[in-house]
Amino acid sequence: MDIASFGGIALAIIGILAGMMIEGGSIAQITQPTAAMIVFGGTVGAVMLQFPLSIFLAALKSIVKVFLHKGADGEAVLTQIVGFANKARKSGIVSLDQELGSITDPFLKQALMLAVDGTEPNEVRKIMQLELDNKSEIEEKIPAVFEAAGGYSPTVGIIGAVLGLIQVMKNLDNIDEVGRGIATAFVATIYGVALANLICLPAAGKLKFRHREEQMIKEMMLEGVISILEGMNPRMIETKLRTYLFESKSEGSGRASGNAMGKVSEATA
Repeated sequence: MDIASFGGIALAIIGILAGMMIEGGSIAQITQPTAAMIVFGGTVGAVMLQFPLSIFLAALKSIVKVFLHKGADGEAVLTQIVGFANKARKSGIVSLDQELGSITDPFLKQALMLAVDGTEPNEVRKIMQLELDNKSEIEEKIPAVFEAAGGYSPTVGIIGAVLGLIQVMKNLDNIDEVGRGIATAFVATIYGVALANLICLPAAGKLKFRHREEQMIKEMMLEGVISILEGMNPRMIETKLRTYLFESKSEGSGRASGNAMGKVSEATA
């Protein structure tokens, strides 16, 4: 569980609602199902028009990553690669064929398989880098879906407000109804702006971070396999690969881990 994501959206909503109520407002004033229908329906429709259905559905599934993401453990991957390096140094690169069955990450498994099969280091790098680039290109489209939604929703909110004002014009002879109707009409604008700035755009930013984090781990795996294939000393491999680890991760328990950058500093000192 990502405490930052849950806490951030909760703090934003509570802050806005509390400020509104301090000013004398009430939650009932902004509870408008029709406005929500216009904003959410219009935004989703516009996004579906812009992106292929497969990308749109993948974006919906990726929402879980914003709140409940569990990425690869960089330290565990580093330890595993160093273990492979020690075994290859003692028994040869071919001995790692016995370890392939224990590898759960497909990227690392494929890279190590190429190395065991006797592929040249440069060829391993080209093949795996091509796969990494292709996958990265696809995954970069996911945050773009939320960025597009963040761009459309405020405009759709304005459309909802205008539609509400059209209905208000029908009751110009009743000034009380006019005032109430105008207040209701602008709720759609609130929904549109809130959807963009509290959900869509922050989610896009978090997914970009997740993507880069995963990409760095994959690059560390590739560099580790290449280093093993080139016969580099396991300690040098460990020092080299520590530069790929992130400074901190607020995953699972949400605890800060400043150890990673500390180790990077030790490695580069």
